[in-house]
Order: sequence, then structure tokens, then C-alpha cells
Amino acid sequence: MTATQAAPGDLDDEAVLLVGHGSRREKSNEQVRTLAADLEARLGVPVDAGFLELAKPAIPDAIAGLAAAVSRITVVQLSLFAASHVKNDVPLAVQRARADHDGLTVHNGAHLGIHPALVDLLDDRAAAVERSLGVDREADDVAVVLCARGSSDPDANGDAHKLARLLYEGRAFDRVEASFIGVTGPVLDETLHTVAKGRPDAVVVLPYMLGDGVLTGRIRDRTAEFDAEYPYVDAAAGDPLGTDPRLLDVLGDRWQEARTDSVDMSCDTCKYKVELDGYEEDAGGARAMLRALTHREAHADREAVDDDPHVHDAPDHHVAVCTNQTCAADGAPAVLERLRQAARDSDACDARITRSSCLGRCGEGPMVAVSPDGVWYGGVDAADADRIVSSHLDRDRIVSDLVDQTL
Repeated sequence: MTATQAAPGDLDDEAVLLVGHGSRREKSNEQVRTLAADLEARLGVPVDAGFLELAKPAIPDAIAGLAAAVSRITVVQLSLFAASHVKNDVPLAVQRARADHDGLTVHNGAHLGIHPALVDLLDDRAAAVERSLGVDREADDVAVVLCARGSSDPDANGDAHKLARLLYEGRAFDRVEASFIGVTGPVLDETLHTVAKGRPDAVVVLPYMLGDGVLTGRIRDRTAEFDAEYPYVDAAAGDPLGTDPRLLDVLGDRWQEARTDSVDMSCDTCKYKVELDGYEEDAGGARAMLRALTHREAHADREAVDDDPHVHDAPDHHVAVCTNQTCAADGAPAVLERLRQAARDSDACDARITRSSCLGRCGEGPMVAVSPDGVWYGGVDAADADRIVSSHLDRDRIVSDLVDQTL
């Protein structure tokens, strides 16, 4: 019996929820639904698709729909790496579902992560690009750049480098480098120019993403620009992972791990649990919760904007304004609007300003939390909003007389 199989009797009264990120591009959402249907055929249990944001059904609605028919649900995450969605958002949704549905057992699975099937898939993607360029890694010097989206979580970025190393091991590539299209470095342009110094015969760029969207388009554009700039190197970008059947191998293993309570997470290097150099301000559950809440509210604020693509190029600051009952009564809506207006009027401010639910400081608000700095301002009024923007957001100078606490 393989990792993706279970005894027939064990499958009674069980379903799977495949959780994707969600996109305003319906093609990306259909990819998740296609994988859900394929996974259902593979596992022999009902599999529905749900989404974190920007698409329907949301996780609570999807779980509620399944809960009417089964008593056990296993959540399987269609996320490449373990960043905030995997560590914060999905566990929060699962915990709420357990509280909302008496008698329902909900197992939470891990992300796709590092898996031999993914390494094999990337090897095939690289081989396809090699064929298009007319090169052979056994006879020519072929360099590979594995380009991921990039994250503010060191676990996710570290796994991208590990995956690149595993693709290199045992294969005749000249070198394999990890790179990113945003948020962190090294960015793709820098990596391509560095690789070019070794004068390889060809450079294969592999977008490490599930769907073909805005970011994969950027990767192709940058690769084409590099190819034109370096006539002595042939370069081309490959296809994303798509709905390749090998993804089902990984998802099946993650399903079996979750339903048997044998999920292993990278807690030893999780920035929310331990103080890592450079990420000390992120350690602690309160910070993780704030990030999850502000991220969710950011999408709620933009829900009605049809032409705003979901791009995660992070701003310098994320500002959360508590608009819960007590803070709202003390003038939080006016503070929120004044902050947004001041930010729009500023040439130096790079901040996303959103509503937040209760920040746990009732009676001391309106509360304004500025991340990633971990600075909370209390008793803020509309007039103070200008100072927060002009001093803190524009010049990184804390408005000391407003500080409530620094996480």
C-alpha cells in the first residue's frame, strides 16, 4: 500500500478540501479545481476546492459544504512553500471550522514543500527548454535558474535554495541557482548577470510557480531581455508546474500524512516560533496573528477593484487601524481616512493602510499598528495621522509621544 492509498474501509465518511490561494484570473482558479477533480479520481474520496482569498468558495464555506455529508475532512494545501498563508491563515480557518462544526474532525495538511516528484518535474521542464534551445546538458555547459516568487519568510526562501540544490545533484548541469522575482533577493536580473559571467552555452530559467500569470510573464520578459543582451548565451524560460500529474503524487502524500496526524512542519526555523537573526520582531503568536489579520483586511479593502491584480510586491510598511466597536466610537474611521489621504499626498510614503479587527487594546484607541516595525500607536486622532505619515512612514522616525507599545 503506497503513501497515497488507504484501506477501502478507512475512506468511508471522509472528504478532502484542496486549498488554493485564489486569483482574480479565473484560469488560475480553474487549475485548482482541475487538480481537485484529478485528486478525487486518484484517492477515491470526494475532493472539493476552496480558496484563501479572491475566489469562491472560501475555506469556511467549503468546509461547511463538505460537513453536511461527511464527519472527517482533510485539508490539503496547494502552496509551494511554508510562509504566512500556510503557517497562519489556513490553521486559523481550520481552528474556526473545528469550533463551528461539532462532531467534525478536520485534519490540516502541509504544503507541497520539497518532494522528489517536484524535482523530477523540474528536471523535465528544464529538458523541454534545452530541446527548444538545441543544447544537451551532457555535451554543453547548461546553467539553470530556478525562479520563485520570493517571500518575507526565511523558511520559504530557504526551501527554494534547497530545491535548486536537489535539482543540481546527480545531474550534468553546469550550475543551478535559486532566484526570486520579488520581495527578496537575489532577484532574477542579478542572478542572470552573475550566471553570465561563467559564460555557459545556455541558461534555462524555470518559473517555480503553479499557474501561468503575471509573475511568470515577468520571468519570461526578463529572460528574453537577458537573451538579447548576451549574444554568447542562449536563454529561455520554461513553463510553470501547471496541473502535471506528479503534483498528485505530492498531494496524495500530504493527504495521507495529515489524516494520520503525521505532519511535520519546519518549527525549528519558523520565524514565528524562534528568534532568527534579522527576524527577531516576527517571533511570537501575536505578531503572526496581526500579519494574518492585516493581510486578510487588505484583500477585503480591494475586493471590489476589478483591475487590481493580486501582486505581492511588499510595500515598505503595512499599517493596520483598529475599527472594532470601541475604537470606531473613538474616531477610528476618521483616522483611517486621514492616514490614507496623507499617504496619497506624500511622495515618499510606500505603505498599505487597511482596517483591522480588534487589536486587543480596547479603551486605549484608536489603535494604529505599523509593521514590520512592530510599533503600535494609541489614542490616535485624525490630526495625529499626518504626523504618523510624515515622520514614521516617510522618514522612519517614530512618533514617540503616540507610542502605545512596541512588540
